[in-house]
Amino acid sequence: MITALLPPTVRAAEVRTTPGPNSSPSPPGPTHAANHHEDPNTTLHPEERAHLQHAVPKRRRQFALTRSCARRALHALGAPPAPILPGPHGAPQWPVGIVGSMTHRQGYCAAALARGTDLLSLGIDAEPNEPLPPAVLNTFALPAERDSLRPCPHHSGVHHDRLLFSAKESVYKAWFPLTHHPLRPQHLQIRLHCPPAMPTSPTGTPSHTGTFHARILPGPGPAPNSPVAPHFFTGRWLADQSLILTAVTVPHTTPSAGQ
Repeated sequence: MITALLPPTVRAAEVRTTPGPNSSPSPPGPTHAANHHEDPNTTLHPEERAHLQHAVPKRRRQFALTRSCARRALHALGAPPAPILPGPHGAPQWPVGIVGSMTHRQGYCAAALARGTDLLSLGIDAEPNEPLPPAVLNTFALPAERDSLRPCPHHSGVHHDRLLFSAKESVYKAWFPLTHHPLRPQHLQIRLHCPPAMPTSPTGTPSHTGTFHARILPGPGPAPNSPVAPHFFTGRWLADQSLILTAVTVPHTTPSAGQ
């Protein structure tokens, strides 16, 4: 699924352990469905095993599955395998010359990588296609964003509050490697675009997909101000009955507002 949101210069791999009701079988290549007997820990580097020394089993499996995806994406780029450890703020530390992003949720994980000569940065995120608790929505959504979350007649099966959350996560993951500074919710405004669903199969099963635009805002507290990171981002999203995916890529030349 995630490759549908990314440009051809990006290599991605994903694992879906609990396929959604309407999801298609995983195609050959970097996407596959994992069974519960697979042991991704066998592919961990010694440094990664040391990092997980005190981790609970669930955390070990999530960590190992995402690293397995990342190494498959590295291989697809023609890059050698390498340990992928989290940095001081939790973001993955990629090999020199590589940019990328990882995500994991219950039943799904993915990694997407590109060469730094092709992209400045990228971010991906996966979320369950379920409504957010109202209290959670109020902690990250701006008033204008909350007002815009009306039911979409074209995508009634998509929980747009969760989609908004995922879009912000993807932008943050693309922003942080460029600035190494947190991005507060009040500094990021998302505008979702939901075109009519298009049939993608002979049975007419609709494809829930669209785009979004993000803008970095000034606000109370220290405002983000980076000469490297763009202040406008464009992303894409995709959803089925159980999963929402979002992705943002940052080219070396980014469009200005209004383009």
